[in-house]
Amino acid sequence: MYQLYLKPHREEPLLRHHPWVFSGALQRTKESIPLGSIVTILNHDGSQQLGQGVYEGGTIAVRMLTFGEEKIGEWRTFFTTRLSQAHQLRKTLLQSQDGRQTDCWRLCYGESDFIPGLVIDIYREVAVIQIHALSLYPLRQLIAEVLCELPELGVHYVYDKSVETLPAQTPSEWIMPNGYLGKAPSAEYDRTVQEYGYRFLPDWERGQKTGFFVDQRDNRRLVESYARGRNVLNICCYSGGFSVYALGGGAQRVVSIDSSARAISLCEESVAINFSSDPETLQRHEAVVADAFDYLSAIETSAYDLIVLDPPAFVKQRNHKQQGLGGYRRLNELALRAIARGGLLFTFSCSQAVTMEEFTLAVMTAATLAGREVRILKRLGQSPCHPINIFYPEGEYLKGLLLYVS
Repeated sequence: MYQLYLKPHREEPLLRHHPWVFSGALQRTKESIPLGSIVTILNHDGSQQLGQGVYEGGTIAVRMLTFGEEKIGEWRTFFTTRLSQAHQLRKTLLQSQDGRQTDCWRLCYGESDFIPGLVIDIYREVAVIQIHALSLYPLRQLIAEVLCELPELGVHYVYDKSVETLPAQTPSEWIMPNGYLGKAPSAEYDRTVQEYGYRFLPDWERGQKTGFFVDQRDNRRLVESYARGRNVLNICCYSGGFSVYALGGGAQRVVSIDSSARAISLCEESVAINFSSDPETLQRHEAVVADAFDYLSAIETSAYDLIVLDPPAFVKQRNHKQQGLGGYRRLNELALRAIARGGLLFTFSCSQAVTMEEFTLAVMTAATLAGREVRILKRLGQSPCHPINIFYPEGEYLKGLLLYVS
């Protein structure tokens, strides 16, 4: 067992159970520690054990899995215990009050479920994993086995989609192409999942993230509740989740915009499988391949009275924050200029590096530039299957505002 010592006065984050140990907090060691090794973290003089984690070797040197005297133990038992606990939480969260079924959700949200660097989304019988910690990557086959063995979870297939999420320092010889870990479903496999009774076809092999944005589930439902009789514009629609909910909520008209032709195809597919037996509803939807900024700049003022702005992350690195905030300001300014008086704007940022305060300030500046009076009706965030570890505030990446525009 390897041991690492903190520098003096660096214990506080671990005493508060923050799951990362940065390289700058560690004393130098002459020992060569293989990537992925279990390490015990001690205070500066070795008099106090602060927990155990896995060695990463980068800026985030160690990801903590236990704290205090608790040991990680055998890996299969560790993953079985942690994933079972995560599943029990989701079973409580997914109990629908109105009987509408949901079978797509996040099972494991990394640090918030005490397995730092591991994301698992469930699509009925398929689990899609994305690993952000190189120390866990060699364990992905074991993780897949545990997922298929967990009682009540009902997973038959596990798809590994980690190539896009592994840290830069991952040895190239470690990296395997994305693919199924174990058996794969047949070519005729029905990918259909349900979210509050609406049907979607997640594309975990070619789609964005794990194939569908389950983090927006409750925000989509909120759009549904406000959509009746409104002209709705869904900007950066991807597979059309907000569009489907708006149509289901009785919107008079829904226009879906995305710069990706592939996304527009997915959006049209989502609308079709939900409303194929309702030609009148199908006619109320239009999908357009267009740049968000260009489209908003060209449309007539007051053309829409409910707009959804759900762009990709504009800030992926902290040193690009000001540029990204400028993008949020400009996009929201255009939407605020275009929206009708008395309209509702649902606006989001999924940039982890941008705080709610910074995003709100960007939108406030946009309102000033657009010359509109704006009131915040509700602050929005990620769905409860993405819980936020109170000791890891970085997990609160999705920020949103529901605005009334006059």
